[in-house]
Amino acid sequence: MKIYITRHGETQWNQEGKMQGWLNSNLTKQGITNARKLGEHLKHIDFDYVSCSPLGRAKETASHILGDKDTKIVYNEAFKEMGFGKWEGMLHEDVKEQYTEQQHNFWNAPHLFKTIDGESYELFIDRIRQGLEELIKSKACENILLVTHAAVIKAIFLIIEKRSLENFWAPPFTYDTCLSILEVENGEIRVLMEPDISHLE
Repeated sequence: MKIYITRHGETQWNQEGKMQGWLNSNLTKQGITNARKLGEHLKHIDFDYVSCSPLGRAKETASHILGDKDTKIVYNEAFKEMGFGKWEGMLHEDVKEQYTEQQHNFWNAPHLFKTIDGESYELFIDRIRQGLEELIKSKACENILLVTHAAVIKAIFLIIEKRSLENFWAPPFTYDTCLSILEVENGEIRVLMEPDISHLE
């Protein structure tokens, strides 16, 4: 089995520098264009189904990737973005000004981060781990497309590579519509491609 993982396309809030989390913002024209480019890049692959975050920006991205294909889309709560609580809808610079310590910890010392009405890293990663385990149980599937979010992709790689929480945001950067590919064989997960954006060139 191969799992093709992508982040949603660029959104209005990405462009404006706002935290999204469980709140939604629509794709920009560039976000739509990038999603369609990824769809063209993947058009030769027959996906058994698409596992998609239930948030609007992911749904919109999935539809542009698939185009006129009638591939089944399964919306999965396990793969929605991390909940940022009070920070959702705020500008990054305002979060930094009002919550200086925790904003620093969120990006630079995740193991020290304490959320404000959102998800802790520990609960978030556990949610992703359970979702990934369920996805891998789809043994009859050859190819699955997972449309999700930046922090989710970081959590997946943290789990696979057995990295410590301190290194949650380690490179590479998860650009919009970046593509990662995992291969699952006999319960073992192998990384075939880390977040790649060659389809945008």
